[in-house]
Amino acid sequence: MIKRVQANIQSDMLGRLLRENLRLQATNYGIAIVAMVVIAVMTALTAWIMKDIIDSMVGSGNRAAVFSVAAAVAAIFTVKGIASYIQVIALSRAGNRIVADQQRKLYDRLLRHGVAFFNTLESSNILMRVTTSAQAARVVIDTLIMGFVRDLLTLIGLIIVMIYQQPTLSFFSLVFGPLAVLGVRQILKRVQSIVEANMASTAEIIKVVQETSTGIRVVKAFALEKLMAARMNTAVSTVENRSNAMARLQGATSPLMETLSGFAIASVVALSTVSIFGDDATSPGELMSFVTALLMAYDPAKRLARMRVVIEEGLVGVGLMYQILDTPIAVSEAPDATPLPDGPGAVRFREVVFGYEDKPPLLRSLDVTFAAGQTTALVGPSGGGKSTIINLILRLYDPGEGRVEIDGFDLRNATFASLRDKIAFVGQETFLFDGTLKENIAMGRENASDKEIIAAAKAANAHDFISAMPQGYDTDVGENGANLSGGQRQRIAIARAILRDSPILIMDEATSALDSESEYLVNEALQKLSAGRTAIVIAHRLSTILSADRIVVIKDGQVVEEGSQAELLSQGGLFKSLYDRQFNAAE
Repeated sequence: MIKRVQANIQSDMLGRLLRENLRLQATNYGIAIVAMVVIAVMTALTAWIMKDIIDSMVGSGNRAAVFSVAAAVAAIFTVKGIASYIQVIALSRAGNRIVADQQRKLYDRLLRHGVAFFNTLESSNILMRVTTSAQAARVVIDTLIMGFVRDLLTLIGLIIVMIYQQPTLSFFSLVFGPLAVLGVRQILKRVQSIVEANMASTAEIIKVVQETSTGIRVVKAFALEKLMAARMNTAVSTVENRSNAMARLQGATSPLMETLSGFAIASVVALSTVSIFGDDATSPGELMSFVTALLMAYDPAKRLARMRVVIEEGLVGVGLMYQILDTPIAVSEAPDATPLPDGPGAVRFREVVFGYEDKPPLLRSLDVTFAAGQTTALVGPSGGGKSTIINLILRLYDPGEGRVEIDGFDLRNATFASLRDKIAFVGQETFLFDGTLKENIAMGRENASDKEIIAAAKAANAHDFISAMPQGYDTDVGENGANLSGGQRQRIAIARAILRDSPILIMDEATSALDSESEYLVNEALQKLSAGRTAIVIAHRLSTILSADRIVVIKDGQVVEEGSQAELLSQGGLFKSLYDRQFNAAE
């Protein structure tokens, strides 16, 4: 029963793959199929004309007949060569387009997925799926087309030649075909499980390399070379062993076909003597034509026998691709979404309940307002829900109950574009893209002029260090800003937010990892950036939010205190406890 369900799933997946791609590449595949038909016909004619070649050479010595046969042979192979070239070009164009289209679809789908999706699937796994799954789709389609058109038609044509020239010998040689089918069926039983395990191990290799690249300082500082080498060795050895097992399964079809073909040919050789001497009507040319067709049938028969193995292997990758494409989008734009209305940028949580996945609610009936044009600081113990509040404002998640509003407008009814335009974000873990300093700042606003980019950098206290760089604003930042210090990266991120010029500013631990001088420069830039905006600031360093207009204390997903600094200190509550702990420790 389970095997039948799996077979149905694979059949449905294969049908879907063909429906989505064959129509789009109909022209290229149509040209390739015509070329394959020509190849199959020319291959059959190659075996057929062997009769004329032998008969003309051992006959009366008619030179004109020999020359005509020679010309026919040259024509057959010329046409076959041209058709083979056309087939390769057409299939390559179609296959390359399929790979490109699938990779675009995968990446577009990834961009539409929310943060929760990336939390459940490792980046190495995603990378492996985007690169190898699209290739698997191409392999499956190419294998099907070449198998059912070129190889099958070639085999049918050669069998027709065999039967026409030697019906009795053809019967004995074709007896071995069903045995090959049974042998291949046994091989297929282990293919899928090995391929799935092998792809998981390949993802582990990518993961180890990624971790080594991004965490090389930690690897060196803690002398983790042996540990990382052991992890890589384990992953590589696993892939090697499974690849060897896969090679054994794929290779098993060749000796199977070789052995059966050997028995078929041996039987023909043994029976041909009886046929020749018992039937004077059989000419040497007919026998040669039959033997040639039999030998030429070996290659397409072998490829057809291996076709199922190759398809089974490829469908594993196709399945991984469709897992990404079919995973529901957790946070999507409403069909009737409208842009956020113009307004000062007041943010309001109304009885919001939210929990990650199947975990208990982290926010419970949260009701809080972030006043327009004011700076509101979120403080409280770790794990209390501060970053979750930011995630909901950015609409990286949707609340389970309640509403998150900007200027009274429910975010679930707003377009993503208008929401992103409304908010500028500066996080603790500053991410810079591969490119120049200017390009990274310019990502704050599309089509920003050089003058505006420089003005934003000056406001972020970044212009001086940028000007001192070898290429100035055209200096490459390196992978994730590797060529910059932490304070420099943070100021580039602030310049990006300044250039965006949004009415709402969100800052999540923007200075937590900086030294005193960098923190001073960054804080000065943040003061300029937050002036006149709705600023929401998360900070564990209370010294960075003492100038906030209002402080909201969050604990266990609820607001436990709110007010100005003086008001909260006078209450003697949780904020006072946090304040005393930090500043007494500093003293």
